Amino acid sequence: MNAPLRKVAISVLVLFTLLIVNVNVIQVFRADELRADPRNTRVLVEQYDEQRGSIIVDGNEIALSEATDGPLTYLRRYPQGPLYAPVTGYNSLIFGNRGLEEAVDEVLSGDDARLALSFRRLTELFTGQDLSGGSVELTLDPAVQAAAMSALEGRTGAVVALDPQTGAVLGLASTPTYDPNLLSSHDPSAIRTYAEELEAQETDPRTNVAISERYPAGSIFKVVVAAAALASGDYTSETVIPAPQDYILPGTSTDLQNFGDQPCSPTGEQPLIEALTISCNTAFAQLGIDLGEDSVREMAEALGIDGTGFEIPLPVEDSTIGDIESDAALGQTSIGQRDVALTPMQAAMIAAAVANDGVLMNPYLVESVQAPDLTVIDQTEPETFSEPFSADVAEQLTQMMTNVVDEGTGRRAQISGIEVAGKTGTAENAGPDHNWFIGFAPAEDPSIAVAVFIRNGGGTGGDISAPIAREVIEAHLQGGG
Repeated sequence: MNAPLRKVAISVLVLFTLLIVNVNVIQVFRADELRADPRNTRVLVEQYDEQRGSIIVDGNEIALSEATDGPLTYLRRYPQGPLYAPVTGYNSLIFGNRGLEEAVDEVLSGDDARLALSFRRLTELFTGQDLSGGSVELTLDPAVQAAAMSALEGRTGAVVALDPQTGAVLGLASTPTYDPNLLSSHDPSAIRTYAEELEAQETDPRTNVAISERYPAGSIFKVVVAAAALASGDYTSETVIPAPQDYILPGTSTDLQNFGDQPCSPTGEQPLIEALTISCNTAFAQLGIDLGEDSVREMAEALGIDGTGFEIPLPVEDSTIGDIESDAALGQTSIGQRDVALTPMQAAMIAAAVANDGVLMNPYLVESVQAPDLTVIDQTEPETFSEPFSADVAEQLTQMMTNVVDEGTGRRAQISGIEVAGKTGTAENAGPDHNWFIGFAPAEDPSIAVAVFIRNGGGTGGDISAPIAREVIEAHLQGGG
């Protein structure tokens, strides 16, 4: 073979080798990636030939698949679409999966390995029937979810409700909301039109405010600082601490003031329980500085405020107290300002830890996984997240938070005949103030812990968020919770 032909043969061999390598990379190493790509409409269409499993709350399907006469065999439907949209998300021909539809897709689509040996799955395989997905039963309390979404209507905000003893998510509300049915139709043009409408809103309703965004915490963070003080052994709820009308932050000329520039005490000092009851800024700024950064940060991290996210199985954004480079920064951090940023889920976890005698449970949303024949193949067992403080500290915090509702800034969370423990928060930001309330009830034997967040509410946490918390707690208790 002469030299020119040899070069051509070598070039062709190299090209064929590269082609074979590329095919193997695509078929072996990138197969899962390409299959999961939301732009892969062929795979999406194939999925519509199989009956997707249901999402269930209290025995009722909040997401299900129905047979159609069209080219796509099944249509995903959400009977109470906007009510549960923050949880379910959607199953869209154009945009793929979101929310729980994405988080537990392997179960719903039938790809989860735990489904492989179920009786119905084996029957379908041997008889050639269309395969069916598994279902998930959620922990949600429908009365809590309905009350939360109703109370939030017309606002941008969130409510998270937890069972403090187990970590089960009783409510996960986010507004504004949307109709997932319109994103899960079989009409691509209508899907795109509705998506454009959502994107044009000031806040895209598909953003889950409860878990996907974090916000300045304001005075609800004072519960963390109070916990650090009590846990140190140097303070009790009755320890008298400085509470001046004005406080110049160390090393600065910044004058930190109380809400409305009001004095906390005529004497310039007050017991810790009173400082929390009226939410005294100057008292907690000085208290945080006296405790030191390590003490405040360690308590925050023990409660989950550590800059790392987690899953319930929906992904939850991380919460943080940020960097603290000076005593002045520590003072601002100690009243929940500066770089302190929490998700409403994390805020609810603070309340839940106090409610459960200082034991913080892992939040979870899926109660059980069911095979297509309705047999339970997986049941969630409650797990401890951390033990940030002792039962004695929790008891003192409960007393202090009960005083906030009985006599302080949280009066609008009061429920006749039920003792409610709570803490309000009003967080400054670039626009109107954010409003918070965290709490639990009944204080003596808590069955629900809540966090209410209103973005740019403009008022105070006591005026805006506390009444919403009351409605949610009442809905739970009236339902036998």
